[in-house]
Amino acid sequence: MRKLVLLTAVVAALLAGGVSWLMARPGSEERVMVRSDIDPDTMRLVADTVRIKVELLNASGGRGIARRAMQYFRDRGFDVVSTGNAAGRSDSSVVLDRTGNAEWAQLAARALGGARIEAQPDTSRYLDLTILIGSSFRPPSQILYP
Repeated sequence: MRKLVLLTAVVAALLAGGVSWLMARPGSEERVMVRSDIDPDTMRLVADTVRIKVELLNASGGRGIARRAMQYFRDRGFDVVSTGNAAGRSDSSVVLDRTGNAEWAQLAARALGGARIEAQPDTSRYLDLTILIGSSFRPPSQILYP
């Protein structure tokens, strides 16, 4: 029993030493994947205390755009509650304000790098915003996202 405990301690110490050596050796910072296309100061646009419920609809016709936009908007603090395909196609993105909170719609338009905002109140949806993702939307590369 005592040998097993000693062997476990030695293996744990070797693992910890190996990990710290890998992290400290020169050139290791080159292997760390950093999303350089996003400014870390402006990545999160929505405060932690605010919950903006968003529906994302792919209006670009491309595959997987709504899924990629979902991660993009969640990184910026929006609560994406549903995704899907829009009925029509569009080149530009449109933010539909469902609750009359223009400031939240402006945050979403800013996250898109500029988008048209339309007020279309609809209290039956339990959403704050519906965002139609147009073909002009270019999500950042997804190094760390599956």
